[in-house]
Amino acid sequence: MVATPDVIQSFERSTSPSGSGKVAVLLMGYGEVESYDDFANYNEQALNLLTAKFAPVPTWVYPPLAKVLAAFDLHEWSHQHGNFISPHNAIFEAQRAGIEANLQERWGDRIKVFKAFNFCKPFLPDQVLEQIKQEGYDKLLIYPLLVVDSIFTSGIAIEQVNEALVKLSDGTEHWVQGMRYIPSFFDAPDYIDLLATMVEEKIKDHLAVAHLPSQTGIVLMNHGCPHEAKGFTSGIDESQKLYDKVRDRLIYKYPLISVGWLNHDTPLIKWTQPNADLAARNLIDLGATALVFMPIGFATENHETLLDVEHIIEGLRRKRPDVTYVQMPCVNDRPDFLAMAATWADKHIADLLEEDALAINPSLAASQAAAVHSHHGHSHDHHLPGHDHGHSHDHGHHHH
Repeated sequence: MVATPDVIQSFERSTSPSGSGKVAVLLMGYGEVESYDDFANYNEQALNLLTAKFAPVPTWVYPPLAKVLAAFDLHEWSHQHGNFISPHNAIFEAQRAGIEANLQERWGDRIKVFKAFNFCKPFLPDQVLEQIKQEGYDKLLIYPLLVVDSIFTSGIAIEQVNEALVKLSDGTEHWVQGMRYIPSFFDAPDYIDLLATMVEEKIKDHLAVAHLPSQTGIVLMNHGCPHEAKGFTSGIDESQKLYDKVRDRLIYKYPLISVGWLNHDTPLIKWTQPNADLAARNLIDLGATALVFMPIGFATENHETLLDVEHIIEGLRRKRPDVTYVQMPCVNDRPDFLAMAATWADKHIADLLEEDALAINPSLAASQAAAVHSHHGHSHDHHLPGHDHGHSHDHGHHHH
């Protein structure tokens, strides 16, 4: 749903003049270290949050494994890139500002957009939530933006938000009076259209002159996912659907299309296939004389879409210098993307401003858990055969 001006005007009439609360939109990304020195530490935090969910890897392995991964990355980072500085944080800030500008046109200063990075100070979720609380925002829309597909990655965002909210709790009355969450935009038609259009325009402008459509291969790159995630939803389904929808838009013109997963090939773990390198080699085998690499599973540039993809292209170029390789950007801070990303938040902002404030007393959580536990114990003790004392009807009475 898009909140058109008339929806918003009728909405403004229906609420009290003071408005009911203010909404903080919390855009969440990984954040990226600016210098290689911070990278081992970044890797260790990432491994703690990510790998713990899917690997048979004991935690003592993380620090040395982070250093090994950082050593691999240093090879890519330094010898290729003269100490690469990631543009990720600057792009994410431009996305935050642009989405905020779009939303404030409609909602005014009742909303503000904040950014939080899973792994980078000074924008860790607990730091940013403290600021949101201090600025008097009492409703929260959690909006993971970097990775398009993954409820798994977004789950890490929720995990960190929950830890922060426990820290920032005021005891008897929770300051957060309303909450909403945008899990993913893998199926947003306007996002799918934009990706397909970007690819088509690039081919028209750069490749059509020298390559037939049947010789123009397209690798649509998704955020890699582990197959076994200890029961956590890993984002494979969403990514696959996103890929299918973008491919359906392009395949009638350009028959050579493959998904390419950008995996973190950690040991012991089975990752989504084909990875972007194998996908590209397969398309070359099928007669592609030009290849377009388009990231669809990431909305913001980061070291995977930049360094990893450059690394893959360099390797391919050594083997097949006769093929033309084109590396495309993510949607980043394109004005059309920022406008659509803002409309995806409108419905949830309207819901938050409209609904009654939640009155949550965090101190009740522990006593509630204890009460329910003892009640269940009690009800089972008395279920002797043929003697139902009516305890099964009690379940509703314990919501105090």
